[in-house]
Amino acid sequence: MFRLFSNPFAAAVVSFLAAVILTVLVRKFAVSRGYVAAPKSDRWHKRPTAMLGGVSIYLTTLLMFFIFVETTMASMVILAGSSFLFLVGILDDFLQIKPYQKLIGQLIGVSIVVGFGLSLPWTESDILNILITAFWLIGITNAINLLDNMDGLAAGISAIAAFVLALGFAASGQPNEVVLVSVFVGALLGFLVFNFNPASIFMGDGGSMFVGFFLASTVLLNDVAGRSRSVISILAVPALILFVPIFDTTFVTILRKLWGRKASQGGRDHTSHRLVALGLSERAAVLMLYGFALLAGLLSLLVRELETVQSLALIGLFTVVLTLIGVYLAKVKVYKEQEADLALENKAVFGFLVNLSHKRRVFEVILDAFLISLAYYGAYFMIFGPFENSENWALFVKSLPILIVIKLFTFLAVGVYRGIWRYTSLSDFLTFSKGVVISSVFGALAILLIYRFQGFSRAVFILDALLLILALGLSRVAFRLFRKILPNPTNGEQRKILIYGAGDGGEMILRELKNNPDWNLKPIGFVDDDPLKKDKVIHGLKVFGGNGSLKKICLENDVEEILLSFRNVEPHRLTEVKDICASADVSLKRALIKIEPFDFAS
Repeated sequence: MFRLFSNPFAAAVVSFLAAVILTVLVRKFAVSRGYVAAPKSDRWHKRPTAMLGGVSIYLTTLLMFFIFVETTMASMVILAGSSFLFLVGILDDFLQIKPYQKLIGQLIGVSIVVGFGLSLPWTESDILNILITAFWLIGITNAINLLDNMDGLAAGISAIAAFVLALGFAASGQPNEVVLVSVFVGALLGFLVFNFNPASIFMGDGGSMFVGFFLASTVLLNDVAGRSRSVISILAVPALILFVPIFDTTFVTILRKLWGRKASQGGRDHTSHRLVALGLSERAAVLMLYGFALLAGLLSLLVRELETVQSLALIGLFTVVLTLIGVYLAKVKVYKEQEADLALENKAVFGFLVNLSHKRRVFEVILDAFLISLAYYGAYFMIFGPFENSENWALFVKSLPILIVIKLFTFLAVGVYRGIWRYTSLSDFLTFSKGVVISSVFGALAILLIYRFQGFSRAVFILDALLLILALGLSRVAFRLFRKILPNPTNGEQRKILIYGAGDGGEMILRELKNNPDWNLKPIGFVDDDPLKKDKVIHGLKVFGGNGSLKKICLENDVEEILLSFRNVEPHRLTEVKDICASADVSLKRALIKIEPFDFAS
């Protein structure tokens, strides 16, 4: 059948323009008929917002499909199943149907797709593939539905996932599928013009159901899954393309279950909400998740070209980073204290997990075992290149278990597992280095005794030690890096403070303030009477000169409080500082560092 264009870029542009026009019309219709979403306690928006935006996405995709896309049985089946899910979602928007009723609708959509032979070729069993495909379609559909919790999030993430999917189709030589997805991307971007913060229209369940099911079922057309060089690609590529909704749904489901809340109920505890709770703006939080989605998508394109072991190493590294991010975000308080206490009383299992979380040594050991493997593999790869089909692979496989055992026991002996991650310092790096060097020596001796070191490279063991020190250090300072990247959460207006004394005591006070953002104290700098310290920088904060300029410094920087970082202050100088603080309406306190807790004594 003749189609107007076969150029995917042209199709996307026309689809984008059509979506813009249709979204304006749908928004006007929704407002005039009263189809608006009112603000609720478990929702993020703060003003009534037009609904039914999914209608414009669906109609644009449908119209552009028949204009640009060469119809095939597979594409028609996907459009039919997605259209049915759109109707189910619209029904939910108007009538608020039960969750089990939506599930029945989703199962019907799955039956339409699977019934015509589309499935994920993940196993040798057709029955098992059908079950996996059903789980995939329903899971992604609901994941996009749950992800629709902040302006522009679901539409933007879906557009990125679809764009990456189009690149995969292009790499696999599937031009018609590229046009199909390009039309869909254009529809999403046209809607996103009005859905990005501050949104003037929401897609609703009709939109999220359609978008989620269309994305999930279109993945089934990707030949990269069936003709990949690596079995890992068969499993990982679809998951990486839709990484953000999968991560968010898994993350929220686990935490809600732990806190005794229903996984299906609404809430402000998604990944995006936790980023905002850390101090990011709504736009910044959404853009950060866009970045994660794009990174995961690009990783999916890379994985499909790699060998199995290389893919595993890359995916494993990505998983470690995500796990650390998940642990960090899980600590952000999003529930009221009384809800947390109630859940803790009612959930004995959760209480056990909370206690276990304070002893994260099991996690550290597992992480280090992976890092040991990754560093050893990286050393071989950097020296020999791809070595899976060489004799070096056999040497790597038979020596790796020995090195893991020796290095973990050495780490335990030298004290690697005694530190607390949030307080990782230079002395800890020295401990890591000592553990790695000693374990590397013992490992080399073990290889020498067992295998006579025949065929092994000394350069591999040296490079392995360097990579492992780097990996251990980065993993331990991960939370401190997150604190640098993300702002600290606050409970209200922060008081600007000046730390008097730019010595060791002042630096220690600054670290305590940064580690305890709930105190709502914002250090703006140091002041010191030593002229040699003037204009120096400590952890990013300037040292002001204190001689005769303290009052001016306080007034120019709106300082509300001064903390004395040392005990021994000359009486006449203390009197001068008190008088200056009184005249500048600034409170003066002496900060006393105790083992626990940190306290302020005036």
